[in-house]
Amino acid sequence: MHCPFCDAEDTKVIDSRLVSEGNQVRRRRECMTCEERFTTFETAELVMPRLIKGNGNREPFNEDKLRAGMMKALEKRPVSLELVESSINHVKHELRATGEREIPSKLVGEMVMNELKKLDEVAYVRFASVYRSFKDLNEFREEIDRIAQEGEAAASANK
Repeated sequence: MHCPFCDAEDTKVIDSRLVSEGNQVRRRRECMTCEERFTTFETAELVMPRLIKGNGNREPFNEDKLRAGMMKALEKRPVSLELVESSINHVKHELRATGEREIPSKLVGEMVMNELKKLDEVAYVRFASVYRSFKDLNEFREEIDRIAQEGEAAASANK
């Protein structure tokens, strides 16, 4: 690590600590030449896969678009920001876990719908209606009936 004060290459680590819930290492360093001290932060660089859109275009994963889509579906719904962030992190983790360099954007949409279904069924239906391009009220009704049947099946399985 180059010293930010004198640009010397030789620095030593004086202290290291985990910060940011263990996702980052804070290192206190000292320059061997000018003896100035400075702090660095180290995080793992995790590469997200590129998305293959429906028209074949490829674009980088955009966490802001993911968050905006989920927040739009969750607008005026009683879901905490902590739960939303946890869901976003879960989607990102799942995408990295694929190990692929490129994935269809449709897969991200399905992951988002799964997360929204866990968070809030109304938000799920909102997102699904746009994502799946519901054309009329019957398609809404079919999706709501399907969710209700899944809920009933889960309830009877827990008895």
